[in-house]
Amino acid sequence: MKIVIGGQVEKKEIEALVEKFDPSIKTIIKSDLEAAMAKTGQADYYLGACHTGGGGALAMAIAMLGRAQCETVSMPGRKPQEDKVIEAVKSGKKAFGFTGDHMETAVPMILNALKIMHKGE
Repeated sequence: MKIVIGGQVEKKEIEALVEKFDPSIKTIIKSDLEAAMAKTGQADYYLGACHTGGGGALAMAIAMLGRAQCETVSMPGRKPQEDKVIEAVKSGKKAFGFTGDHMETAVPMILNALKIMHKGE
């Protein structure tokens, strides 16, 4: 699995969380535009963080991939919810945005849902 990391904040920290979860997952850190473009062919999934969870984290991904491929996992005052993350993955979402302060919960939650989905393939 290959994940591109964009968004406005915490890129290196997100990469470290991915590597801690599963060192076999390949990660690439890019600018927002480059990350969204990379998702169209160079990576399987996109992760991004910003202060709102959906603005800078997902704006370029939404523009490049379309809203149907993107999911805001958390926002200020709304923590990630495992059932919603699982549903987003099951429905085919490929880009996930969250707030930087939720990354330690959101990243493993997203990766676990992806791992479960890929195990069933």
